[in-house]
Amino acid sequence: MTEVNARATVGQAAGRGQVVAWGFWDWGSSAFNAVILTFVFSVYLTKKVGENLPGWISPSAWLGLALALAGLVVAVTAPVAGQWFDAAAKRKRALAVLTVLCIASMTLMFFVHDNYHYLWLGLALLAFGSAFFELASVPYNAMLRQVSTPATVGRVSGFGWAMGYFGGIFLLLICYFGFISGEGDNRGLLGIPTDDGLNIRLVAIVAAVWFAAFALPVLFAVPELPRTDADPGAADADFFASYAILWRDLRELWRTDQRTLGFLVASAVFRDGLAGVFTFGAVLAVRVYDIADADVLLFGIAANVVAALGAIVASRFDDRSGPKRVIVVSLVAMVICGVILLFVSGPLMFWIFGLLLTIFVGPAQSAARSFLARLAPPGREGQLFGLYTTTGRAVSFLAPAFFALFVVVFDSDRAGIVGIILVLAVGLVALLPIPSPEPTEVVGTPAAGPEDRLS
Repeated sequence: MTEVNARATVGQAAGRGQVVAWGFWDWGSSAFNAVILTFVFSVYLTKKVGENLPGWISPSAWLGLALALAGLVVAVTAPVAGQWFDAAAKRKRALAVLTVLCIASMTLMFFVHDNYHYLWLGLALLAFGSAFFELASVPYNAMLRQVSTPATVGRVSGFGWAMGYFGGIFLLLICYFGFISGEGDNRGLLGIPTDDGLNIRLVAIVAAVWFAAFALPVLFAVPELPRTDADPGAADADFFASYAILWRDLRELWRTDQRTLGFLVASAVFRDGLAGVFTFGAVLAVRVYDIADADVLLFGIAANVVAALGAIVASRFDDRSGPKRVIVVSLVAMVICGVILLFVSGPLMFWIFGLLLTIFVGPAQSAARSFLARLAPPGREGQLFGLYTTTGRAVSFLAPAFFALFVVVFDSDRAGIVGIILVLAVGLVALLPIPSPEPTEVVGTPAAGPEDRLS
C-alpha cells in the first residue's frame, strides 16, 4: 500500500457536512453514556434485577467490579489499539466495528429480565458495552484531526461535545416521558407495562436504535485514513510487539516534546475532577442542599444544557487564544464556585452556583481534546488518544477517593466538595507549567482554505 506524508491527513475531511456527520456520532453515542450507563439501565440492574440476589455482595458492588474489569481491559489495550488503527489505515473501520459491538450489547439488554438470575447477563453486557464504547472513542477522537483544520479544531471539538450533551438530554426526555414517568403497572405516555421490567428493556432497544441511526453519517461522510509513514512497523506488529513500538514512540516523545506526556498526566487528573462534578452532583443536591428528588433530573438536564452552551462559546476562544487558556480559566472558575458552595445552603444557592460550576465543565473537556489533537504527531492521533484514555483510567479513583475521604474525616457530605476541588486544583497546578500549543500549530501543515473553515 502506498504511504502518504502524515501531515496530508490533517484537515483531510474538514467540510461542513463532514463535521456535522462526525458530531452526530457524539449525539448518538450519548444513548449509551446517559441512558444505559448512568441513569436508566444500570439503575434497573442494581435496584430491580438484583433486588433479591443471595449472598453478602450487593448488586451495586458487582456492578462496580464489572465496570472496573472493563476499565482495566480498556486501559491496557487502548494505546496499542489506537496505534494499530492509525498505522494499518483502519481508523474508520475500527470505529464501525466497535460501535456495532456496543450497539449489539445494548440490544441484547432486552433479554435481561427482572430476576436476579439475569443479573450476570446484564453485568456482562454492561461491561462489554462499556469497553467497546470507550475503545470506539479512541478512533472517533482521533478523527478530530481529519475533520478540522488547525484554525478550527477548537470549534469542531466544542461542537462534538455539545452534540453529545444535547443528544443525551433529548433521548433521556424521550425515554422518561415515553416509557418511565408515572405510577402503577403501566408507565409513560405509551403506557408500557412494567411487568418483568418490560418498559426498561424497551428503553435499551430505543437507545440502541438511536445510537445506530446517528452513528451512520460519519461512516459514510468521512473517508478512511490513508496509510501514512508516521509510525514505522506498527501496522505489521503482533500484539506484544505493539507494546515495544509504543515504548519506542513514548521515548521519542520524551526526547522531542515532553509537554505531550506532561499534558496526558495533568489532563488525566483534572478530567477525573470534571467527572466527579457530575458523579456526585446529584448526591450533594439531595443530601446537602435539599433539592427535591423529583427536581434532580431537572437540574441534571439544566447542567447538561449549560455545559453544552459553555463548550460552544468557549470553543471560539480555544481557536483564537489556544486551549490552555480555556482550560485554566475553566478550572479556576470551577474551584471558585466549589469554594462558594462550601458556605452556602438551600436549593436556590445550589441552582445558581451549581449551574455556574457546570457551565465550565464542557469548555474544559472540549479544550482538553483539542489540546491533545494539536500536540499529536500527524498520523499517530489514535495512539495518543489511546494513551489519553489509559491515563484517564489510571487516575479515575482520585475524585471518588478524595470525596469519600473528606466525607468520612469530617462526617459531612458537604465536606466531599473539598475533595473534588482538590482534584481540580491539582490538575490545574500540573497543567500550568506545560507550554500551550499555538492556536494553529501543526508544523508543516498547509493552511486551510476558506471552504474548509467553520464560520
